[in-house]
Amino acid sequence: MTYRLYHYALSPFCRKLRLVLSEKEIKFELIEEKYWEKRREFQEMNPAGTVPVLRDENVTLSESRAICEYIEALYPDPRLFPVDPLEQFETRRMISWIDEKLHHDVTSRLVGERVLKRVQERGPPVAETIAKGRKGLQFHFTYFEHLLGRRDWIAGPRMTMADFAAAAHISCLDFIGDIDWRDWPFLKNWYATMKSRPAFRPLLSEYHMKFPHPPEWYSDLDF
Repeated sequence: MTYRLYHYALSPFCRKLRLVLSEKEIKFELIEEKYWEKRREFQEMNPAGTVPVLRDENVTLSESRAICEYIEALYPDPRLFPVDPLEQFETRRMISWIDEKLHHDVTSRLVGERVLKRVQERGPPVAETIAKGRKGLQFHFTYFEHLLGRRDWIAGPRMTMADFAAAAHISCLDFIGDIDWRDWPFLKNWYATMKSRPAFRPLLSEYHMKFPHPPEWYSDLDF
């Protein structure tokens, strides 16, 4: 069985699901969806009008966290949610932090202003919003640097779904060149490990037609 994944290339939520599916070696077909155009057939699939949407012959799934937990339950190897209840809690806490707070403070502001506005033809980027995004990046990356100075992975002693959530957002920010990796040595080492996984390779070879090529280190595993 091959899933159909309706996605947008610079959506961190779509990237997270792509990474999880690839990590579990699940076959899927990518279908680009310009969700802001509110295509009728897509709205019927997901009335919320958001990506990603994952479909097979029997089900239509939306909302990235819910889809990832569904995939984890259906395909538990390799395990991306820990067995230990406290580690499960920390994994879910960090996913919420990343998909809600990091996205609100940083990804939506930087990627939204610098890329999505251009693609959606909503006018020029707003400098104040970009400045807020860069300030938020300093806050969140300081927090990640603190965590990774004390543990091997984002949520604890083993790789979990939280690592793929964080890597998805960070890859979008890295694509637009907004990270000075010299400032974040622990985060850089962790991200280099994530980038080296086979699941990451398709992302590193893509570029966005409405945005200049990413910086040279974006696809470099030894950046």
